[in-house]
Amino acid sequence: MEGVIDADTRALLSDDGALDWCVTEFVRVVDAKLPPRVFLRHCPELATAGSSGPLTPSSTPVTLQLLGSDPQALAANAEQAIAQGATRLDLNFGCPAKTVNRHDGGASLLRTPERVHAVVTAVADAGRRFGVSVNAKLRLGFDDKQLALACAQAAEAGGAEELVVHARTRREGYRPPAHWEWIARIRSAVSVPVVANGDIWSLEDYWKARTLSGCHDVMLGRGMLADPWLARRIRHWQDSGGERLSPTPWSARSAMLTRYAQAKQQAGMQEKVIVSLLKQWLNIMRGRDAEAATRFMALRRETALPSFLAGLDSDESGHDPSWGHLRPTTIE
Repeated sequence: MEGVIDADTRALLSDDGALDWCVTEFVRVVDAKLPPRVFLRHCPELATAGSSGPLTPSSTPVTLQLLGSDPQALAANAEQAIAQGATRLDLNFGCPAKTVNRHDGGASLLRTPERVHAVVTAVADAGRRFGVSVNAKLRLGFDDKQLALACAQAAEAGGAEELVVHARTRREGYRPPAHWEWIARIRSAVSVPVVANGDIWSLEDYWKARTLSGCHDVMLGRGMLADPWLARRIRHWQDSGGERLSPTPWSARSAMLTRYAQAKQQAGMQEKVIVSLLKQWLNIMRGRDAEAATRFMALRRETALPSFLAGLDSDESGHDPSWGHLRPTTIE
């Protein structure tokens, strides 16, 4: 989720308390120990971290993610992150970006399970000295799934205490479908907890992912940006014994985007950059919501922030102003 999930987004999406924990964008490690300011830039929550580690304003724990291929450099930066207040680390073996993979990072390591093991071992050893847990984010492979089980077992053997598995290979990128049934095969091959990830856009997707993978937990990515109530929707369904919340109204989505813009303004970000980020988020929303699609088409050429926000808040499409009221229905 590089370029998308920053501290402001984490704060907004975790505000309702429905998320168990969040993960930062990755800190790219090459061959040197990075200065503290790099970790604070990726995880500003470290500045106020106490004994519970970095937290969002709603007290949701934040995990700091590292990406790289040099075991020693990653271990050194793990110690640096821990010194800044990190209490949980995540290793990224899932990023499919061509630039990252060309520079020997992310999913590129899945071609060699031994390298996955070496990286996890180095970082887990560093974490263990300070009582900090380490987990690994994987895909099902690079070009194919032949090494999916071997990579998962390598991460476990190296000391990963939890595996998050995106149910596609690097070659498959984000193209549907996600192969949740493959996560079940990984679960049977390891003894650490496994979290299912990939293509969870709705309550129905959540249930299918859990059913096919056998996982108790799931990780939400783009689905949370598309529907800011997705975690709330899942949590309500779990806690209520089957009640289903009504669709997220446009006014809730608009309010989320407006609050995001306000946070960026307060931080001094240029308005044209804020508009670009809002378009990026709205573009993700529009694939799953007709009103968001209409607004995106109307605002896609807008460059002025006041006009963009006015276009989000206008009542031309007749959205429901009582968005704060949850209207549950029962799943049949």
